[in-house]
Amino acid sequence: MEIKLHYFQTHMIRVKEIMILLILVLFCLLSITTSAQKKSVISSARGFRASIIKINITPDKPKQLLGYGPRVSTGVYDSIYHRIVVLDDGTTQFFLVSSDVCLISPSEYDYMASILQKKLGINPGNFWWTVTHTHSAPEVGAPGLLGVFLGDRYEHPVDTAYASFIQQSLFNGIVEAQKNLTPARMGVGWGFSQANINRRAIDIDGKGSIGLNPDGPVDRRIGLIRLEKQDGSPLALIANYPIHGTVMGGDFVEISGDAPGVVSEYVEQKAGAPLVFINGAAGNLAPIYSVYPDAKSGHLSQFKVLLGDKILDANKNIHSTLDSIKLVTGAITIETPLRPNLAWPSDMKNYTGVTKDNVTIVKLPVRFLKINNDVAIWSTPLELFCEIANTIRELSPFPYTFYYGYTNGWLGYLPSADQWKYGGYEVDVVSPFTPVMSNQLIETVAGYLQGEMRSTQTINHPNKKRNANSKLNDD
Repeated sequence: MEIKLHYFQTHMIRVKEIMILLILVLFCLLSITTSAQKKSVISSARGFRASIIKINITPDKPKQLLGYGPRVSTGVYDSIYHRIVVLDDGTTQFFLVSSDVCLISPSEYDYMASILQKKLGINPGNFWWTVTHTHSAPEVGAPGLLGVFLGDRYEHPVDTAYASFIQQSLFNGIVEAQKNLTPARMGVGWGFSQANINRRAIDIDGKGSIGLNPDGPVDRRIGLIRLEKQDGSPLALIANYPIHGTVMGGDFVEISGDAPGVVSEYVEQKAGAPLVFINGAAGNLAPIYSVYPDAKSGHLSQFKVLLGDKILDANKNIHSTLDSIKLVTGAITIETPLRPNLAWPSDMKNYTGVTKDNVTIVKLPVRFLKINNDVAIWSTPLELFCEIANTIRELSPFPYTFYYGYTNGWLGYLPSADQWKYGGYEVDVVSPFTPVMSNQLIETVAGYLQGEMRSTQTINHPNKKRNANSKLNDD
């Protein structure tokens, strides 16, 4: 009996030990699961990150200004900046730079893209460098096609010192922006502003010239992206609107961001976060006050109301933001005939070629960014007539389709098909294209948006090219 009792007691002790052990194991598993769930929530919250850096690039010495005829600055009316945005969805980092300068050559973009790829591992397809197109900012780098079109403006040496400063400050800004990435949310919306007007004046003889044409095509939509921190506080606004930076005319010789710069500073003060101004299809769109000798007569400050307040209104109308963001980039190259008898700059060999039929061509790069399934952004190094971008937007399957002009260099003006017959500055002087190109661009970009752009499987395909017959071929 004692033996049986001892066995029973011993057995019960072991059962208790096993039960305690099981409870401890279950507790540990529960703790691990809870911890993993917490980490998953944190990871999800950090799935999308963003940052913004603003760098003053105002020179402290007189500089050659780009825009109008050759002239040297005598002072500073307002400061000019790089504004650098980095977007990170956890897989893809995208870099958007907007600089308060008039134009850069594609070779200048290529140089910066190669440096960023070599030193920071940034895919050139994920680096977009656009300019606000102010005509009161210093020249940057080689003149590119402008040296072919308007060579008399470039009889002075290239300012390599200022170009180096621009390059170094941009590089440093991107490094800093990568370090400052923070969990973020994104919202998108539309606004409207009547700050621009068609500038293609058509005379009684059917000749086009730069003037004002209130009956001409316009694009007055503001495409707005809002970035905010996880607590809802503002991080940055990215506003896309087409307008020439020509409130100030050729007699104005002070450095200024012109209307885009004044509007950006105003919105930043009101919104509490930097505004990144991205110009659109402004090839035939002027500010409603244009080419004045000074800021007062040009009503420069009124653009705070005409455009700045409209951007703020658009921001108020964005009622929801998302922290679940997917970024997808893409690129194509359109090959199209070069205008007959046009020379080509030596720094831009990557942008021309000769077909097997001995036809000299222009190679136009087109970049794309898709944000989730709602936003499609496309960009070119062009001064594009607005009706081309308007048509593509109408054909796009995406509810928000934005065009970023002056991006990754400058390959001249591209007029719409119906404007070639009128001639004028944009057609006869500063376009390397032929009349077939405008429809070719519409068909190609619209087709890409309707086809490849919708597929995340094909959008990241290596760069592709399209020839004059709009056939897609692997590079």
